[in-house]
Amino acid sequence: MFQVLGLAVLPTASPPEGWFNLSVNRSKNHSVHVASGCDSDWIKAERVLLVRQQAFRSATSEDFSEIEGLAIAAGSQVVAHISAVRKIPHPATFLGSGKVLEITELVDKLVVDVVILDHSATPVQERNLEQAFHCRVIDRTRLILDIFALRARTSEGKLQVELAQLNHLATRLVRGWTHLERQRGGLGLRGPGETQLETDRRLIGRRIRTLGRKLDKVRLQRALRRNQRDRVPIPTVAIVGYTNAGKTTLFNALCGAGGLVVDQLFATLDPMMRRLDISGYGPVIVSDTVGFISKLPHELVDAFHSTLEEVGASKLLLHVIDLLDPEITERVEQVERVLDDIGAGEIPRLRVYNKADLIEDSSSKSFVNGSHNRGLRISASTGKGLEELVGTVGALLGSDRERRMLKIPSDRPRLRATVYRIAEVVDEKVDVEGNWWLELLVDAVAVGRLESQEQFQTGWWQSVGEDSTRLNVMM
Repeated sequence: MFQVLGLAVLPTASPPEGWFNLSVNRSKNHSVHVASGCDSDWIKAERVLLVRQQAFRSATSEDFSEIEGLAIAAGSQVVAHISAVRKIPHPATFLGSGKVLEITELVDKLVVDVVILDHSATPVQERNLEQAFHCRVIDRTRLILDIFALRARTSEGKLQVELAQLNHLATRLVRGWTHLERQRGGLGLRGPGETQLETDRRLIGRRIRTLGRKLDKVRLQRALRRNQRDRVPIPTVAIVGYTNAGKTTLFNALCGAGGLVVDQLFATLDPMMRRLDISGYGPVIVSDTVGFISKLPHELVDAFHSTLEEVGASKLLLHVIDLLDPEITERVEQVERVLDDIGAGEIPRLRVYNKADLIEDSSSKSFVNGSHNRGLRISASTGKGLEELVGTVGALLGSDRERRMLKIPSDRPRLRATVYRIAEVVDEKVDVEGNWWLELLVDAVAVGRLESQEQFQTGWWQSVGEDSTRLNVMM
């Protein structure tokens, strides 16, 4: 949505309402043009009008909260919102004729630059509304895509966003060339508008194929990295949840990372991974992922398939939930639907109820049991409950551990130290030959890490209690 050309620039560091700081929100290579000769990143925000249509009742202010947050995250100034009631969207204009006239008057009165529909609209509906309103009209999908374009910082993220944008744009080319000749007729009678449309379609199709090939290489690289991690298997714990629920704040608190934390929707786009050592279990990889949202555009789901695969490959999901969200039940259900859509519905998860420091209601107490939806109350900003959370993650990951006996020869003291670092040692004994016999609590991950050690031999595994008559306890 944010396309700025030749706008005035504010020289001060603290602008009044209606100005937008590009340096905070855009990626390094995001192409936005400001007035020449100015070195400031402050630009005039576009004035937007929000429109929401529902089947049986008028939308309330709470219904507009999410789309308003998206518009603000894209750098817009929301000047008004308007509600409409219609059971079935009009095929030509989405809205009824009376509502179109009402919005047209409001656009002129408030000097609106862009009208945003809180729905997915067809290219024909958008074009007809633009002709009626005399300003740009975009739908929810286009708005989310443009926010992602502002946030993308890595090469992979930019490729994914560009692919999603081009797939969305491919059906909306006609609006850009209505100022050119549009002759109708047979062979030889096409005007330059039609020629330009055909050229653009061909160029976009070529670019989409190029991006697809590049992303295929990215998927291959991710698969290779996962295979390398599997050789020394360390489980991945993915932090998921609705956008702006506090996932990056929790990620920073757990891993000491420096991820961007701002009160904005989709502040984090590119995934981050850090190592976390859990006492009594060992190391895990914690992954901070992009936030989910209702009506997530399918173009984004397809383009970000390689990124979302990391969630599907996780051993445990930390589902971060905002305790202050008035629509907490709906948000949880929407995240669960997205997880099902990306094939992560069967992965064990721990519900993490965040911002407990800002609420005194005791109805959402911590609970950890054998159910599919275990939960803990924490405060990622203050650190409340984080120690219990880390311990619970270790307990859940280690719930499938078993007791195994390992015999280490007396000439392998470094390997013995490595075993203590990787696995939980329950007991240690020494036989008459000086060999160490270690009773371990290990899962498949720990076994894989031990067997990947250079000096390790799989024949050293023994059954618990085997050859116990030869053992002497070393005091």
